Amino acid sequence: MQKTAYFLISIVLGAIVLREGDFLLVPMVWGIFFAFALTPISNWFEKRRFPRSLSIILSILLVSMIVFGVFYVLLGQMVGLIQDIPEISYSLETKFKVYLEEISLLLGREILNEATSGEVLNYFKPENLNTTLFATGKSLTLAGIIPLYIFLLMYYRDFFVEFLIRFSSRNKDKVLAWAVDSGKVIQLYLSGMIRVTGIVAVLAGLFFYVIDVKYFLLFAAFIAVMNLIPYVGVFISSFFGILYVFLTTDTMIYPLLTFGVLWGIQLLENNIITPLIVGSQVKVNALAVILAILLGGWLWGVSGMVLFIPLVGVLKITLERTPGLEAFGYLLSDDLPKSQSSGWSFLRIFNKRTQKNE
Repeated sequence: MQKTAYFLISIVLGAIVLREGDFLLVPMVWGIFFAFALTPISNWFEKRRFPRSLSIILSILLVSMIVFGVFYVLLGQMVGLIQDIPEISYSLETKFKVYLEEISLLLGREILNEATSGEVLNYFKPENLNTTLFATGKSLTLAGIIPLYIFLLMYYRDFFVEFLIRFSSRNKDKVLAWAVDSGKVIQLYLSGMIRVTGIVAVLAGLFFYVIDVKYFLLFAAFIAVMNLIPYVGVFISSFFGILYVFLTTDTMIYPLLTFGVLWGIQLLENNIITPLIVGSQVKVNALAVILAILLGGWLWGVSGMVLFIPLVGVLKITLERTPGLEAFGYLLSDDLPKSQSSGWSFLRIFNKRTQKNE
C-alpha cells in the first residue's frame, strides 16, 4: 500500500510538473525522440570513420533535406491556394447566403440577416487570423531549438550512459536494459507513424486526384500530418478538405463523397492500420492509448497527443521492471490472459467463487 501511495502521489506531482513546464519539456522530449530516430544514421557515418560531431550534423542535414524537399514540392500548391483565397472567400460568402436563404424558406422563417452573416464570415477574413499566425510563429520559434537539443543529446549520449551506470551501480544491467528497450519503443513508434502517414497520404491523394482537386498533393499531405493527432485530427483535416471541395464544385455530391471517403480512411487508419503497425510496436492496449491521447492533449496540447503514446510504452516498461508495480505495467500491456479466449470466462470465475463462499 505504501508503494502504491507513493506511486499515485508521484503521478499527481508529475502531472503538475509536466503541465507547468511544457515550454521547456516539449522541445526537449521532441529532441529526445528525434535523437533516438537519427542515432542509426549517425552510427552509420561513424562506422565509416566520420567524427561524431560531423556524423550528427550530416544526419540532421540529411533528414532536413528530405523534409524541405517535400515542403518544396508542396510550396507551389500552397502559393496557388493562397492566391485563390479571394475567389474562395467570395464563393464562401455567396454559397453561405444562398443556402441560408433556402433553409429560411424551408423553415418558414427568416434566419439570415446582415449581423448573422457578417459574424460568421468574419472568421474567414485575413485580419482575424493574426492570433493564429502569432501562435504559429511562437511554435516555430520554439521548434527552432529542437535541432540544438538533438545535436547535444546525440553528441553526449555516452555521457548519459555513464551517468546511468554510476547512478545505479548495483543494478546497472537492469537500468541499461531498460534504456535500450525504451529506445527501441521510441524508434519503432516513429518508424511506424512514418509508414502510417505515408499510407494515409497516398490514399487521400489518390481520392483527391480522381475527383480532380486542384491542390490534391497539399490536401493529402495536410490530412496525413493531421492524422498524427488521433480523433481530433480527423475533424480538422476533414473539415477543411470538405470545405474546399464544397466551394470549388457546383453540386453537393462531391462534398458528400469527400466526407464519406475521408471518414472511411480515418476509420481504416484508426482501427486497422495504426493498431497493426504502431500498436504492435508500442505494445500498449487501445484503452491506454486513448487515455494517453486525452492526457497528452490536456498537458501539452497537440504535441502531447503525439508524444504520449510512446511515453506510455516507456512507462509500461518501467513499471514492469519496478518491484511492486508490475501489476500497473500489466494494466497498460496488450497481453490478454489465456482465459480471455472464452467470452464467459469472467462469469465462470465469478460463479466458482460464489459457490465456494456459499
